[in-house]
Amino acid sequence: MENLKPLSDFFAAIEKDFRISTTHIAIYAALLQLRIERGFINPIDVFSRDIISKVKISSTYTYIKCIQDLNDYGYINYVRSFKKTQASKIYFTDFEE
Repeated sequence: MENLKPLSDFFAAIEKDFRISTTHIAIYAALLQLRIERGFINPIDVFSRDIISKVKISSTYTYIKCIQDLNDYGYINYVRSFKKTQASKIYFTDFEE
């Protein structure tokens, strides 16, 4: 159950945030799943192609827009890599602070 706390905290944080869509939620959940698989490290290194395939979206533009929104709204800190061979970094926000 401890693994679900970050997702529960995220849902509590977005409850009244009208800017968040189902695509934002799917991307955040996929990022959180990667974090769990990697032992809850913070940050995680992510390639957009890995998340796009997990979330079942077909547009890189949609991914970048939504991940940038999550960054701008304070749910994550996204450090984009512009190199195809270098992953971007995703820092997760601690909602308890």
